[in-house]
Amino acid sequence: MNNIQMQFADKVVTYDTFLNDLASRLLLMIKQDKDDAEYVSQRQAFKMFGKGNVLRWDKKGKLTTRKRPGKIEYLTAELRTLQRIEQDYF
Repeated sequence: MNNIQMQFADKVVTYDTFLNDLASRLLLMIKQDKDDAEYVSQRQAFKMFGKGNVLRWDKKGKLTTRKRPGKIEYLTAELRTLQRIEQDYF
């Protein structure tokens, strides 16, 4: 399996290199997210991810919103996923 190569738009890497890089990124994401609460308040989401981002994602229907009297909460895992997506606005 060492001779398998993967071609990307900007370079060619071996399959083993790709898997090692992928595993490293996944481990880093897991470590970053392990202490997150399941839901965060709207105020906390604005602070963590930027008010404009959260409002845009919510407007586009990409977030699960939990509404309670006087409080709006978002699923933290969804916010983290949207944060990691490279977005091209042009």
